[in-house]
Amino acid sequence: MKVYKFGGASVRTADGVRNLRKIIDDEQNLFIIVSAMGKTTNALEKVFEGIQKGNQKLSNEHIAQIREYHATIISDLWHGPKKLEQVEVLFDELEEVCANTVYRAEDAELWYDRIVAYGELVSTTIISEYLAYAGVPNKWIDMRKCMRTEQRHKDAEVNIEKSKTLLQSALKESDATIFVGQGFIGGAPDGTTTTLGREGSDYSAAVVANILNAESMAVWKDVDGVLNADPKIFPDAEKIDELNYLDTIELAYSGAQIIHPRTIKPLQNKNIPLYVRPFGDKLKPGTVIRGMSAPVNVPILILKKDQVLLTIRSRDFSFVLEEKFAGIFSLLERYRVKTNLIHNSAINLSLCVDNSWHIGEAVEALRDAGFDVMQAENMELLTIRGYTDELWHRYACGPQVFVQQATQATVRIVRKRE
Repeated sequence: MKVYKFGGASVRTADGVRNLRKIIDDEQNLFIIVSAMGKTTNALEKVFEGIQKGNQKLSNEHIAQIREYHATIISDLWHGPKKLEQVEVLFDELEEVCANTVYRAEDAELWYDRIVAYGELVSTTIISEYLAYAGVPNKWIDMRKCMRTEQRHKDAEVNIEKSKTLLQSALKESDATIFVGQGFIGGAPDGTTTTLGREGSDYSAAVVANILNAESMAVWKDVDGVLNADPKIFPDAEKIDELNYLDTIELAYSGAQIIHPRTIKPLQNKNIPLYVRPFGDKLKPGTVIRGMSAPVNVPILILKKDQVLLTIRSRDFSFVLEEKFAGIFSLLERYRVKTNLIHNSAINLSLCVDNSWHIGEAVEALRDAGFDVMQAENMELLTIRGYTDELWHRYACGPQVFVQQATQATVRIVRKRE
C-alpha cells in the first residue's frame, strides 16, 4: 500500500483533478488523502464568521459562492452541466447547520470544525465520483468515522490505536484497491467533527500510512520538492534532495511549510519514507525524507508570519523564576496560545506566539494573575539554519529586530513585519 496526499492547490481546478487521475494511473493498493479544493477552507471560515456575527445572510452568500465554484469544476470534468447528488446533499447540510446553529462563543472551535470540514467532504466526493467516471474504481472513506481524535477542536491529535481498528474495518468492507479519504478532519469520542490544524492533511496521510504499514507516502505539491526557503519570499530558493526525520521535525516546528509538525512521528515509528514530489511532473524525483540522509549544505530560511510578541514582567520586579513559568504557561495553554520562541532575562519573559482568537483573553488573565504584559503585534519570526555572515547582517540587525537568539548553527529573529 502507498499513501498519496494532494493539497488544495493541486486540485483547485478541473485540470488539476484530471492530473491527479494521470498521476495515479498505474497504481494499485493506494490510499489517497485530499484537501479542500483551492481556497475553500478560507471561504468556509467566512461562512463561520457569519455564524459568529449572527449574520445568516453573510454565511449564505459565501455558501452560494462555494457551491458555484465546485459546480464549475464538476461541469468541466463531466464536459457539460452535471449535478452530483451527494455533493448537493453536503451543501444542503451546510446550509441547514448555518440556519439552525445557536452560537455560543465558548463553542467557537466546535462550530469552526463542523463548518470547515465540508471543504474536504465535498472535494473527496467529487474526486471519488470522477475517478469512477474515468475508469478508476475506488471507495470513498469518511475519515470522521475512521480517524479518532482526542476531545479537542481546531487542532486535535489523532489516537492511532483507536483509529487503526476503525480504518482497517472500513477498508475490509470493500473489495476496492484504491481508497479516497479526507485530510485534516476526524471525529472526537463524543461524535463531533474535529480538525487537525491548518495543513493537517499531511498529518492525516502519515497516520494512514502508519496504520496500513505503507511502503511510502508521497505529498504532491506545486514545487519541485522541499526548498530551502519560500520562493515567494526568498527568490533565490534552492531544492533540497534529501532530509532526515529529525531535521524535518525541527524545520516544521520552526514554521517551515514543508510538512505539518505532527507528520513525521507516525512515519518515523514505522520507518516509512516520505516523498515531496512536483504535482506538475510525476517523473521528477522531488525530495525524500527518511531516517538517514545526506547533509544539507545550503542555509534554510523559515518565515513564520502573524506573530505577537508578549513581554511579561512581575509587578513587584521579582525574578521570573521557574515556579512562575508554570503559572504563565498554564494560562497560555488554557487559552490555546501557541508559543514559538521563549526569551527571558532576570525580570522579563518574552514570548513570540501565534496570533489567535483568544490572545486578548490570555493577556487579561495574565494581568489578573499579577503580571504586567506588553503586547507587540504585526510581528514575524525568521529562523535561519546554517546562517552565514551575509545573512546575519541582512536579517539579524536593524531597528525592526526585537529579539534575537543564536546558536552555532541557527539564529531566530523576532522582528516587526516589513
